[in-house]
Amino acid sequence: MKNLGQMMKQAQQMQAKMAELQDKLAESEMTGAAGGGMVQVTMNGKGELRAVKIDPSLLTPADAEVLEDLVVAAANDAKAKVESHVAEEMQKLTGGLALPPGMKLPF
Repeated sequence: MKNLGQMMKQAQQMQAKMAELQDKLAESEMTGAAGGGMVQVTMNGKGELRAVKIDPSLLTPADAEVLEDLVVAAANDAKAKVESHVAEEMQKLTGGLALPPGMKLPF
């Protein structure tokens, strides 16, 4: 029973660290870019969109479709950066413990 109590204590510590990490991630921001930086999208660590910057030269009716594609590309770039950052932080938190695919913390 001593091991079970110790495991429960470790699980509670992990849960507290996860809550702290989630707060930290919410404050971090990643910026994705497309079109050589002409379109930039900034997201926080939770994947929430925070800002969009568009070079004024793209704001013409003739370039509307190009602009739409660049916004999507920049958002996907930002999302990939967020996911990579989250994975790195999770690896630090779990000490390299590999979780089964699809399993997310906190439970």
